Amino acid sequence: MDTVTSPATTITVAVRYFAAARAAAGVESEKVQLRADATVEAALAALREQHDPEFARVLDRCSFLLDEVAVRDRSTPLGPDATLDVLPPFAGG
Repeated sequence: MDTVTSPATTITVAVRYFAAARAAAGVESEKVQLRADATVEAALAALREQHDPEFARVLDRCSFLLDEVAVRDRSTPLGPDATLDVLPPFAGG
């Protein structure tokens, strides 16, 4: 009987925080383990669970880059070794 190798069941996503998001997270970056079929929204939900309520409030106002491309749809799938940048609103011009 042949053995079929199943694909990885989890992926690791690197998350980088900027400005107020960094302050709320208390770290500059972190890695999160997610299911292989995870989306940006799933990553955000996992991050909310790992941090305090103030972080969640900041996260709700942020925009995101996935591998340096703006995320318009939070149901966008994440790839293995993806990088998610968390960008709070910036003032100024």
